[in-house]
Amino acid sequence: MAGQPGHAGIAESAMDGLVARLKGEVFTPQDAGYERELAGFNRIGQHRPDVIVAAQSAGDVSAAVSFAAREALPVAVQATGHGIAASAPGGVLVSTRRMNAVAVDPLTRTAHVEAGAQWHQVIAAGGPHGLAPLNGSSPLVGVVGYTLGGGLGPLGRQYGFAADHVTCIEVVTADGGVRQVTRDRHPDLFWALRGGKGNFGIVTGLWFGLMPVRRLYGGGIYFPGEQAAQVLHTWRQWTATVPEEMTSSVSLLRLPDVPDVPEFLRGTFAAHVRIAFTGRAEEGERLVRPLRECGTPLVDGVAEMPYTSVADIHKDPVHPLAYHERNIVLRELGSNAMEALLRVAGAGSSCGDLMVEVRHLGGALSRPAEVPNAVGVREGAFTLTTLSPPGSPDVVLGPMEPWSTGRRYLNFLAGADTADSTAECFDPETLGRLARVKAAVDPGNLFRLNHNIAPLP
Repeated sequence: MAGQPGHAGIAESAMDGLVARLKGEVFTPQDAGYERELAGFNRIGQHRPDVIVAAQSAGDVSAAVSFAAREALPVAVQATGHGIAASAPGGVLVSTRRMNAVAVDPLTRTAHVEAGAQWHQVIAAGGPHGLAPLNGSSPLVGVVGYTLGGGLGPLGRQYGFAADHVTCIEVVTADGGVRQVTRDRHPDLFWALRGGKGNFGIVTGLWFGLMPVRRLYGGGIYFPGEQAAQVLHTWRQWTATVPEEMTSSVSLLRLPDVPDVPEFLRGTFAAHVRIAFTGRAEEGERLVRPLRECGTPLVDGVAEMPYTSVADIHKDPVHPLAYHERNIVLRELGSNAMEALLRVAGAGSSCGDLMVEVRHLGGALSRPAEVPNAVGVREGAFTLTTLSPPGSPDVVLGPMEPWSTGRRYLNFLAGADTADSTAECFDPETLGRLARVKAAVDPGNLFRLNHNIAPLP
């Protein structure tokens, strides 16, 4: 009956009012589609909101946020669910997966995406025009969340972070308003959104530049785990010699014996070198030769490839699973540091992480953006990231702290145990400015079910 309490004390009239304003659907825990709508890629945390709004437009997002503000309910947002931080035990979850339109303008070399678009859509749309986005290792990741967290991918050393190339953001703020945010319009909010992730509103549209990249010399080389030491030391020394057109990483893999994993990697320990080079294939082959010759590869998949095949470099999982993702940023990676890493994660160690990865930074990743933003790890030389099964403690990052900058990279944090690490992603000055912007646009911290930045009192 109208006016009577609904789920979690929400009046039925309030729910009716929400439904009346939406093009999309509303789900509560009693509804058949509730569990399906909740399902995200990383199953390490599980949202249990009072209300899910399956948004189809910016207007739907505005209606959901306004409803949550009136009912004093916190707001979470989910597109693909790769980077879950705090789960939502109540409140309103805005699901943006239906808002997935992508448009590419080859003349201006720009793309426009809606809130739920995934990178594979942008890669496919740009490919025929010889244009590439600054996507990450997995093409299934949502464009918006990845970009708001910085965006570190296979073209990073040449072109920088994805956030560096954003030109316009459409965002719904805590007052329910829909704002167009650029370097000239709401400049403080434009600065904060590019690096501060989902703390300032729900982004419903994003405009950004594309890079003139049609093909790569790239792929992966896999080595037996017993050769990990020589592979990692060779790669470490090699990174000091390569041009900015070369972006690479190396990982130690301990993957389960399941059908999703290539048969030669199932239930075994291996080292995986990842290569993305935008120069000529002949030059790429010359540059990669020392890596090929440092051991006896199980598989060598580095070759000329169209950029549309970029997913073949990392071969990230394509089916949902549960994992903690943790990281630190390294200021250096000398011989002693690499030996320390091999002791805690190499052959014969007690490490049970699915993946321990080191990514090479530097180049454009170390330079300020043309339009300054809040991305906070430019001083680092490498990132060190672990993917761990549920319940696994950190056995790798702690021993590597002596070589850390003291920072973490926001996009490589997932799982409830990482929610308190947000402050470590920024220097004190940047964090203070982010808190002031937060206070201006979300003083009540409506958007707090995330890697939260609290508003400055």
